[in-house]
Amino acid sequence: MGSPLRFRIAALSLEPFVSLFQLDDTELHQHGARRLIADSHPGFPCRVSLQDASVGEQVILAPYAHHDVDSPYRASGPIFVRQSAQQAFPDVNEVPECVRSRLLSLRAYDRGGMMIDGEVTEGTELEAHIERFFANPDVAYLHLHNARAGCYSCRVNRA
Repeated sequence: MGSPLRFRIAALSLEPFVSLFQLDDTELHQHGARRLIADSHPGFPCRVSLQDASVGEQVILAPYAHHDVDSPYRASGPIFVRQSAQQAFPDVNEVPECVRSRLLSLRAYDRGGMMIDGEVTEGTELEAHIERFFANPDVAYLHLHNARAGCYSCRVNRA
């Protein structure tokens, strides 16, 4: 019997986004970003805290290069960051609720940033797919996206 699956979900760092909250709306537009007030819950998943914003909470919707690699799979897209975000550091094998509660698109990449596998699954079934992908030694890491909106969610690394 093999050892149990060990993975760690990685949230984005807060540091690149802190200054955005100091900008006025005109300056935000110059960065391709927008200030919004969450009007539903769930619905505004923060990529730093890995929590959904509460109704009435201020968020920044900003472009982010989530797969900044030298390959055809280089990618960027919109993400939400909560004004009150604190950096999330999920434990080994922990899946935050804002990830688990969504339909997800999983993308498996090799060390060169090339996608070598993919799947769509409910977040409640995430671990089985992570285990299947990481059984392939060529898979270096995974990216999760919200399947319906298509936006980047988080990275999954081997632990």
